[in-house]
Amino acid sequence: MACSVNARYWPLRRWLTSSYKATTCRAIAADNTRASHRSFSSTCHYRLMETAGFTETQLTVRHAVSEVCSNFPNTYWREHDQNEQDPKEFHAALARGGWLGIALPENLGGSGLGISEATMMMQTVAESGAGMAGAQAVHANVYATQPLAKFGTDEQLRETIPGIISGKWRTCFGVTEPNAGLDTLRLSTTAKREGDEYVVSGQKIWTTCGQVASKMILLARTTPYEEAQKPSEGLSLFCIDLDRTQPSLSMRKIKKMGGRAVDANEVFFDSYRIPANTLIGKEGHGFKIVLHGMNAERCLLAGEALGLGYAALTRAASYARERIVFQRPIGMNQGVAHPLADAYMHLEAAKLATYHAARLYDASKTDLSITQKAIGVAANSAKYLAAEAAFLACERAVLAHGGMGYAAEYDVERWFRECLVPRLAPVSREMILNYVGEKALGLPKSY
Repeated sequence: MACSVNARYWPLRRWLTSSYKATTCRAIAADNTRASHRSFSSTCHYRLMETAGFTETQLTVRHAVSEVCSNFPNTYWREHDQNEQDPKEFHAALARGGWLGIALPENLGGSGLGISEATMMMQTVAESGAGMAGAQAVHANVYATQPLAKFGTDEQLRETIPGIISGKWRTCFGVTEPNAGLDTLRLSTTAKREGDEYVVSGQKIWTTCGQVASKMILLARTTPYEEAQKPSEGLSLFCIDLDRTQPSLSMRKIKKMGGRAVDANEVFFDSYRIPANTLIGKEGHGFKIVLHGMNAERCLLAGEALGLGYAALTRAASYARERIVFQRPIGMNQGVAHPLADAYMHLEAAKLATYHAARLYDASKTDLSITQKAIGVAANSAKYLAAEAAFLACERAVLAHGGMGYAAEYDVERWFRECLVPRLAPVSREMILNYVGEKALGLPKSY
């Protein structure tokens, strides 16, 4: 297999040794046979997803990340969810293996792999039982760094990327605002140039990991909307330090329904000063630059939704095989079996759409015939389909458990609370339908 890796951070070399892989695969197969004998409070390693058609690299990533995740059972995630405690040990474990640099350049300490492999990693994390909380703990480190890696200065790359990959710094993404929502071009947070600094004022919302992040990729307005030559101009992207000792920066944690192990925040800037050299790319080009990471994010989130759905369905199928009512397993009843089978088919279909989009994204770097429109339609479609499939699987997993589906011990209620995230973020179902209607069907723009 052709795969170049960085020896300092990247552990794939040992996984590429055939004897090691064979031993690992035998261990996983043996673990699958033992899965039905585990208590429901432990992480189940039985996997439903059909893996035919994936590349050797993707499957190697899947096995290796599964090994890391096996050290963090469902009890870990349940406790962190209930206590609203950051999974810093999990983040550190992935960082030690170099996984945070899976889609970043080798010369910066990354693996140089693609979004296809990164999507597999994020799916594996969610599927392990970590759910959306586990995925969101590392999500921004993977996709928010893509614009920085492509458009950042040599100084920015040398000083920032290795620290993110090694786990020294956590990253968050500061884009969404309470008064703009999905209308990104109407962002009102300003960054005004004053000598060798920019002065930032405004508010961001739903900033994930803001409480623990050291760096923020910030989108702010450097030219007033009315003065910009085009609506897409006037926004600039920055990679800034979050100095919480400054009174001009403050945060408020948002209490939320699911994924409570990972914080979400309102962030307030009141004349917060940042160095001018934190600007990524050219001033006023921030919207175009940030779009570079959007399609990648759609692919990653689709993978996370798939993982969540497969985790819930795996648990439901196991319960349906073992739960005896009226002297027979409840899975023998078509009223239980058919909804689960239907959910499985939706997940498998969404899986094909997800990895098709990821392949297009990666192939477009060398194949100029692949347009950004094609990638955008594929990535948004994948995110939509995977989110809907995950919701279906999680809902039916709860219902298959009956009353026990409402109990925290069985974890399906946690995954059900989290499955709304990919339906809502980072773009709503309705906006995806608008986009696909316009770009794929040529319908008039409605927003």
